[in-house]
Amino acid sequence: MKPLYHPERSDIRLVMVLHALSDPVRLGIVAQVARCGEQPCKNFDVALAKSTLSQHIRTLREAGITRTRALGTQRLISLRTEDLDERFPGLLDAILRSHDAEELTNYKSTES
Repeated sequence: MKPLYHPERSDIRLVMVLHALSDPVRLGIVAQVARCGEQPCKNFDVALAKSTLSQHIRTLREAGITRTRALGTQRLISLRTEDLDERFPGLLDAILRSHDAEELTNYKSTES
């Protein structure tokens, strides 16, 4: 398995982070990892082809938001929280709080 590209902390760019998090699927992946910790790719319950999910995970990794590590045949996804907080203090927390608030609002509106 060839090594995967992960940008150095100093190479993480705000525009790339915001672009990666602008997609609802990618934001959902990040929110799930934030809630549950490191996750194998197979744990993401999205209605997408595996190749499309792989592209989303690649976008997050190349933006510097996630780290992917191999464990046997699995690929485990974790957040680069320390790196992101060092580069853009509070950004990830603010985005995830907003995402969670929207999810709660959407959930409540579907209950009615």
